[in-house]
Amino acid sequence: MADGFSFQLLHTDGAARAGLIRTSRGAVRTPAFMPVGTQGTLKAVHWHEVREAGADIVLGNTYHLMLRPGAERIAALGGLHRFINWPHPILTDSGGFQVMSLAELRKVDENGVVFRSHLDGAIVELTPERAIEIQALLGSDIAMQLDECLRLPAEAAEIVRATHLSLRWAERCKRAFDKFSLGAPPGRALFGIVQGGDDRRLRAESARALVDLGFDGYAIGGLAVGEEQAVMLAMVEEVMPHLPADRPHYLMGVGTPEDLLEAIARGVDMFDCVLPTRNGRHGLAFTRHGPINLKNARHADDPRPLDATSRCPAARDFSRAYVHHLVKANESMAGMLLSQVNLFYYQDLMAGARDAIAAGSYDAFRGMTREAWARGDIAPYVASS
Repeated sequence: MADGFSFQLLHTDGAARAGLIRTSRGAVRTPAFMPVGTQGTLKAVHWHEVREAGADIVLGNTYHLMLRPGAERIAALGGLHRFINWPHPILTDSGGFQVMSLAELRKVDENGVVFRSHLDGAIVELTPERAIEIQALLGSDIAMQLDECLRLPAEAAEIVRATHLSLRWAERCKRAFDKFSLGAPPGRALFGIVQGGDDRRLRAESARALVDLGFDGYAIGGLAVGEEQAVMLAMVEEVMPHLPADRPHYLMGVGTPEDLLEAIARGVDMFDCVLPTRNGRHGLAFTRHGPINLKNARHADDPRPLDATSRCPAARDFSRAYVHHLVKANESMAGMLLSQVNLFYYQDLMAGARDAIAAGSYDAFRGMTREAWARGDIAPYVASS
């Protein structure tokens, strides 16, 4: 494992794990949810709110930051942590997700990916070596290998091709990371990414090959990209026995609160997803009562807060009627408040999972959480006559 980076497994409860990732910029409690700051920011949320919600680590994106403002510029300004004023750990994606999401703007070959910038049409090449160089310039604490992520379902031959290409890229990323680490401050880590689509055999093959290469942590990519939840969880179950217990396990781009609960039960330590902030900007709050859609007219006269017992000021201090009004009026404050509510809820869900694993009661915690979602509010608001 890289100097200055470590993972300590503190508790287990069945397959569920609670642990601690240590980096030179601080510790990350696991299971951990990483808010996504793709371009060096979370939309409509201040960094101090992210920290107050309980996040130990956030995510930035190689593709977007290399286009704007540029990795070399960020490096000249002191690195990504200083640039965004977040002194805590940062994980950077490699740009592999954009290989899927920007499929109409790129070409993939053995050497790497050539993108036509979605900003100005400029041609930009992203090879495994360049992806690692950019992440070194950004100064992230955890870097990811470049991979090819496919949308599911996909043709079997395409899954085989992309899986084997990602493995060859993983080897090149490992060599590049070792090169850029020479003389660099300790504490940076590199994670490999298991691919294989919805093919159990390929998933196992990918995991074993990555472990043979020897990474600081292992991610499972190419899921939550069109398949059903049952397929996603089956792929997680297939991969987990092949991953070392003394390394972090990261399920990329996932997901809903239910996805997180189920993946933790199968041994996942880390998550990231845009859902908390994206759904908040579209009027949806995640709460211990389950999701609440503030677009619905039934909230227009409801004086109750979203959750009177929440740690989150936005959930406690504003009425549903007010937030409904903001949503219907398309006020930016609506997205700000609901994004904050959702970030707090996701972090509270992770904290509850960690405590339950430590107490040996994760199954009970998972069941009670799902029952609370199913019940919803204890009683709907009815205006007095």
